[in-house]
Amino acid sequence: MFCVGDKITHPMHGAGVIDSIVEKKMNGVTRRYYILKIPMGGMLVMIPTESCKEIGVRPVVDFEQAEEVISQIPHIKVDMTQNWNRRYRENMLRLKSGNLIEVARVVKSLMIRDMTRGLSTGERKMLHSAKQILLSEIVLSESCSYEEAEARINSAMI
Repeated sequence: MFCVGDKITHPMHGAGVIDSIVEKKMNGVTRRYYILKIPMGGMLVMIPTESCKEIGVRPVVDFEQAEEVISQIPHIKVDMTQNWNRRYRENMLRLKSGNLIEVARVVKSLMIRDMTRGLSTGERKMLHSAKQILLSEIVLSESCSYEEAEARINSAMI
């Protein structure tokens, strides 16, 4: 159970701070929800409290773990299948895992593909989402600006 003010990560939306915990009635059922405020873009995400574990919601990594992820980025091996449909599915599974290294792998592989061959519209959207997920967690764990985190990630990708 998380509390108001806790920094948590949703695998598909990124990291944010729990703004409040509310009870809402949807489809005739009253449930408790975390209202997660994502700092970048000001998005609010409602997460059912009882299904956080199944969704993959977890606390934001600490400073040392974030530094470890950034230091591992240059060493991440990317394997790109030529079949875009299979590549998209594999990348989606990596994102849903909630593992920051896997999210970084998606970002790196799509950035490389974009530089060499270009991306489809779906993959371009996925790259944007994956980068936002990675950046949001780095920003919250290291208490740095979005621009600083993006510059560090981009330089580590090369």
